[in-house]
Amino acid sequence: MSENMSSAAKSLVLLEGTTLEGGGQLLRLALSLSSLTHVPVHITNIRGNRGPKSNPSKGGGLKPAHLAGSQWLARVTAAETSGVEVKSREMVFQPSRKIRVTEKGDIQGDEELLTNEESRITSGVWKDVYEAGRLVRRDSHIPMSTPGSIFLVFQAILPFILFSAPYAPMRSSSLTSADASIPVRITIEGGTNVTNSPSFEYIDQVLLPMLSAKVGVPPIAIKLHTRGWCHGRSEVGSVAVDITPLKPGSSLPAFSFTGRGEVTKMHVSILASGIATRNVIRDKVTEQVLKRHPDVEIRFPIDEDSRDGKRLYLLLVAETSSGYRLGRDWLYDRKISSPKAVDDLVLRVIDDLEQELAHGGCVDEFLQDQLVVFQALAEGRGFVDLGNVKEASLHTRTVRWVVEKITGVGFDDAGTCAGIAYKVGESYWERGEISG
Repeated sequence: MSENMSSAAKSLVLLEGTTLEGGGQLLRLALSLSSLTHVPVHITNIRGNRGPKSNPSKGGGLKPAHLAGSQWLARVTAAETSGVEVKSREMVFQPSRKIRVTEKGDIQGDEELLTNEESRITSGVWKDVYEAGRLVRRDSHIPMSTPGSIFLVFQAILPFILFSAPYAPMRSSSLTSADASIPVRITIEGGTNVTNSPSFEYIDQVLLPMLSAKVGVPPIAIKLHTRGWCHGRSEVGSVAVDITPLKPGSSLPAFSFTGRGEVTKMHVSILASGIATRNVIRDKVTEQVLKRHPDVEIRFPIDEDSRDGKRLYLLLVAETSSGYRLGRDWLYDRKISSPKAVDDLVLRVIDDLEQELAHGGCVDEFLQDQLVVFQALAEGRGFVDLGNVKEASLHTRTVRWVVEKITGVGFDDAGTCAGIAYKVGESYWERGEISG
């Protein structure tokens, strides 16, 4: 163990991977927060609840999508690691504490403090893009050879990118504030439409609009190059995401999700093989939506051929008068025998969305847990109205537990928390707030 690893050993946070939901979300958030705060983590029994109940040891461990995000964060933070490999059930993640971004946006420590090995690890993460001799963007590429979920990788790296100025491969301590907050483009290869994972459509139509309109994150642009599927013919796709990090030294103001309003629009996205099938889905969705919401405006942002009879997907997004978006979707995972498959698809997604709307809250089940990290990092008390549900989702309770273990931030029964007022690029561990 190196001197750097040893010096941080006392603050290493142990996370039992079977806690609560016990899946990949625990790992993703832990590494994301560790990368920002430089608080080292030791995660055991990774995805331990994913194995069969009769023999849990046969399941769990890192899959390619978890590995891709872990490796990228390890490289960009010059982290010392162990257990970063496919099927690993235990990981130690220790980001270097030798890089910092000052409140003025100056990046300190590249050549002065980083060891040769740490410099080698971080080099090549970013490719600088110039126009007319001016640095306009930094690019990074995260490849996957299988259609593992692109957006599980995206979830792991997004908070880090937003709250830290990318500091490699530049080897200078004279960067200006404008340079430090230069936009970045992340290209990720993998699956865009994968079972039990966020789809491109959900990210584009729900998560990103809500982060921009309600959380206060700079607008994030996402472009679909090619689709990646786990159904039918296995195909690896590609997505590019343009992100502008928050200004160095700044904090994200606290935000609240309240007053959902009435449903005014319904956005319908359809991916199916053949125009005849898609037309049937359009008609059935329109009939069911108008039966429940006769005055709503129905839009069809996506009506696309999936190019394989085994690929059938539907997303419904309810937009409200207050600007909130709640969505439910289904990548059909049963034997497709038309027309029953179409009926099952439409009725299930409609019913799921109606359950979301019935609770009266401002977010759907799948957006709940994505907002927790931003509540915890923000400055001030934040609140997300979940409606009349008995309790937050299991995923949400899991990420709240991770947040509390690493940052000390606690949530009350209503889902309110006082964030840590994380300043972009700060040396968080110097606060001395972690009890170990």
